[in-house]
Amino acid sequence: MVKIANRWFVLAAMAMMGAVAAAGVVVAVYAAYVLHDLPDTSELANYRPATATRVYAGDGTLIGEFSEQRRIYVTYNQVPDQVVQAFLAAEDSSFFTHGGIDVSGVGRAMFRNVFNVVSGNRLEGGSTITQQVAKNVLLNDETKLNRKLKEAILATRLETVLSKEQLLELYVNEIYLGYRSYGVAAAAYNYFGKSLDQLTLEEAAYLAALPKGPSNYHPRRRPEAAIGRRNWVLGQMKDAGFITAEQRDAAQARPLNARAAPRRAEYADADFFVEEARRRAIAMFGTEEVNRGGYYLRTTLDPELQSAARVALMRGLENYDRRHGWRGAWGETDFADGWQAEALRRQTPPERRTWESAAVESVSGNTVRIRTAKDNRAGTLIGSDVIWSNNSRKPLKRGDLIFVEPQGGQYGLRQVPAVNGALVAIEPQSGRVLAMVGGYSYALSSFNRATQARRQSGSAYKPFVYAAALEGDFTPVSIVLDAPISFPGGAGGKPWTPSNYSRRYYGPQTLRRGLELSRNVMTVRLAQAVGMRNIVELSKRMGVVDDMDANLAMSLGAGETTPYQITAAYAAFANGGRRVDPYLIEVVQDRYGKTIQRADRRNCRECSRSFSGQESPRLEDRGRQVIDPITAYQITSMLEGVVQRGTAARVRNLGPHIAGKTGTTNEYRSAWFVGYSADVVVGVFVGFDDNRSLGGGEAGASTAVPIFGEFMQTALQSRPARPFVRPKNAIFKTVNGIEEAFRPGTEREVRADPVRVEPTGPQNYYDVLRREQEAKAGASTPASAQQSGNTPATAPRKEVPDDLSGLY
Repeated sequence: MVKIANRWFVLAAMAMMGAVAAAGVVVAVYAAYVLHDLPDTSELANYRPATATRVYAGDGTLIGEFSEQRRIYVTYNQVPDQVVQAFLAAEDSSFFTHGGIDVSGVGRAMFRNVFNVVSGNRLEGGSTITQQVAKNVLLNDETKLNRKLKEAILATRLETVLSKEQLLELYVNEIYLGYRSYGVAAAAYNYFGKSLDQLTLEEAAYLAALPKGPSNYHPRRRPEAAIGRRNWVLGQMKDAGFITAEQRDAAQARPLNARAAPRRAEYADADFFVEEARRRAIAMFGTEEVNRGGYYLRTTLDPELQSAARVALMRGLENYDRRHGWRGAWGETDFADGWQAEALRRQTPPERRTWESAAVESVSGNTVRIRTAKDNRAGTLIGSDVIWSNNSRKPLKRGDLIFVEPQGGQYGLRQVPAVNGALVAIEPQSGRVLAMVGGYSYALSSFNRATQARRQSGSAYKPFVYAAALEGDFTPVSIVLDAPISFPGGAGGKPWTPSNYSRRYYGPQTLRRGLELSRNVMTVRLAQAVGMRNIVELSKRMGVVDDMDANLAMSLGAGETTPYQITAAYAAFANGGRRVDPYLIEVVQDRYGKTIQRADRRNCRECSRSFSGQESPRLEDRGRQVIDPITAYQITSMLEGVVQRGTAARVRNLGPHIAGKTGTTNEYRSAWFVGYSADVVVGVFVGFDDNRSLGGGEAGASTAVPIFGEFMQTALQSRPARPFVRPKNAIFKTVNGIEEAFRPGTEREVRADPVRVEPTGPQNYYDVLRREQEAKAGASTPASAQQSGNTPATAPRKEVPDDLSGLY
């Protein structure tokens, strides 16, 4: 019996040893499987996470950022002690003493989890900061058991490779804290609009409360939980000896002043500009680098001018829209439960923060009562707005959903314009883009009409025709006949006969008067004399067009360009004849502060020398000479006449030394004005995205010029208009009361103008045109032509489609 018992004991022992060996093999195989692809922790010594590229205006204002993850990388030394202490207290109070795994912390977590399971609370993990770094930086999502084992092994390895400070630096830059914020620096900005060194104690504690679950402690959706978790962190900081009881109590008593949602930048007027800068940065460096490289981009934007540009364009488009009537409500409601939520789904332009959705409760004559959707406030519409609605085909009625704006105790009726436009402002000496607005609202349409909308420029193109003439044998006082002219190849086999607005002709006129008053027939005659090939070549050299057919209809602005392109081309008239390439990005630096791109590449050999009283070094002018400086000055002088005596007299109140040219295309499809002082050139475009007519009378002078005028009121405050630089070798003589510039040898043509002054007079041509329109009311002139400054010329079928030609 004893032998049998011993035999069973041996067999049982052998079986147990076999089981242990098998288990050991299984564990070894499992460990080999889990650990075979562990990442190399030594690579973290030079690790830098994906970081947002931040975009700044010329004065340092943050205007945007490009990123897949909102992260602002900071070194350990840049993190205030208060922030470090908050995270240590909340996440790993023994961080500086353990070796990567906090055994006592794991034990405490396991003990607490027994009660958490019973009570249904969230289980505690007991992960150290080092383990969290291993998880966030080195590991992918996988089963919890596998990940925990890898975390533990990698944590011990990391502690041998990196210092505690390096580990903390990785942690505070990698941790996800909600609001798409990766890292504490980005979270400080997104939640509180502050840099790390500006955070208060309670704000630092709130950020340290977020790693366990940002959505659980959302400042607006779960404010009580957020404050409770923040106060718990403050208590942990006191228990760890980081703060006193008095500091804890004072911080716990303060409210949680976090934002309801993150904002990418405090300055919100530059959406079109920032997006254009992003496209250009990607073209230079690639999408991956721009979104992850942590670049610093300083742009050319002037925030004051950018805001003025947005306001001027939006108001100008709204004024146009107002002139063309109320289009009707954007929706209807029967006031059933939930109507407010339905009304709030319709987006108001974010740029119009005071607009709100409302419903019409009752209509009685000129009294309309409304109720706002957001706050359920009752009120009445302003009487003039009610009349505006009643004069339309869709007057207001009960149940109409509309946009309103509080105004003097009542509400104004508002509608989003259907028309759109663009404004570009460029510094003519350098090409720096100071402001760019590509439409009414970026949120409603991100299409940038400043750079992406190619349209005919109408008479805004005429200065390039006149510049080609002045580059040849013509002068500002050269005489061109304003008389009927026809060319074969018109519509229906008929001759093409361009005409002026008034259907009248004024005989021999100087070039100056032809450009000031935007004479179509004179321009075509001049183009015929100069040669369209010469005009096309000069236009391409100046950059107003990329390519263009050499036919006479193009002299009236039938070629396509963009506001950005034509505005840059006009810069040559302001800067002495040099073509400057416009640009938005001034300097680019990488995350280490090394400059990797600079727009101004001019060399200054003596700029680094010490000053000893000698003349300071001088940099060469930017750009390349494309027309004679005298030609540029002659065109500028003539365009000053457009403002003082011609089609842009509406902005004569801006004062002297302002030049510019209006432009309108056939059937009033596009309205233009490109104007400038010595220090800023501005292009304004107004038109529908589908290129339909703006309506009779909506020419450049009435639609685009007022927008320019409002913008320049601001621009001239910081950049006062000054006389344009006179070319050194020009000869000046007074002709007909105007000082004209001549190239040496051409002044012999000077003589008193033998032609009578037009019966309309020269002082305010826009008002004269309006009087002529009124006098001719009911005549045979087409209705669309009766409302404009010039009559659309009928373009020849073989040269250009029928609907293309220039107005004034």
